[in-house]
Amino acid sequence: MEMQETMMGRGRDAIDMIVDADSFKEGVIGAKTFEDETFGPGAAVGTATLDGKEVTIIASDAMAFNEKFPVVYAGIIGMEEGYKMAQSVYASLAADADKPLAEKRAIVLIVDTPGNGPGKVEEIIGMNKATGAYQLALAEARLKGHPIVAMVIGRAISGAFLCHGLQADHILSLDAQFGTMIHVMPITSISRIIKKDIETLEELSKSNPVFAAGPRFFSALGGVNELVGSIDGMRPAIIKHIAEIRALKAAGEEDKLGPWGRGLLGQEVKGRVVRPKVIEKMNEEFAAVAEKYAPSR
Repeated sequence: MEMQETMMGRGRDAIDMIVDADSFKEGVIGAKTFEDETFGPGAAVGTATLDGKEVTIIASDAMAFNEKFPVVYAGIIGMEEGYKMAQSVYASLAADADKPLAEKRAIVLIVDTPGNGPGKVEEIIGMNKATGAYQLALAEARLKGHPIVAMVIGRAISGAFLCHGLQADHILSLDAQFGTMIHVMPITSISRIIKKDIETLEELSKSNPVFAAGPRFFSALGGVNELVGSIDGMRPAIIKHIAEIRALKAAGEEDKLGPWGRGLLGQEVKGRVVRPKVIEKMNEEFAAVAEKYAPSR
């Protein structure tokens, strides 16, 4: 597989490649304006048009550095970035609150993040609340009818991908030849946690996508809705998936979207065949004791 030009670290370039020419207005979403350029610099947010329709853009800027939090650089999502991203989503919800389902703006996430900023100060102040707020905001927007597409252009790793990607209706990724990487954590970290040597895990990764890194392995689990084979293909792929998402929402088939939809996709591609059995077993066990915990009347 020949390595092609990488988009890693090029979140701002990706915005220009995806949206209509010269349409991106940074820091403005509906009535919300982000005037402080030093707040959450690792998140580039704003409004643009895509195929003539207004969209919200939330992108990783891996070239930015947050001087207030030294661990936030290279696309890491820190506390400020989490809140900034969450505010962008809620501004989108507010701007379209009175619009019919068909006119709810799409939210496009451009993903290139190696993780969350785990600094001691951020942990004490509440980084987990910031990233949790962003996840909740995207889940609310998805349920309110906004089509959400995540486009992985570089790294999509750990808890940062959990908040900036996994809540999307559909996830797209540049294919592996562009150096994209999707995984929960590196094999070195898995080795320390589950007490298995790295050599064993590397061997397992050849046959089991759970232990492997990369968009193709994640796709084999149903985690990616489409692998995009060219940089020029990002824009048409996003437009296509926004249309598909709108159609499913209009038909009341939201269960085919988001995390639940990717679970179903995993079953279809035979990458998560045990999932329905586990769900069935959990439902059986819950039903057996539900009466004990039912609210009293």
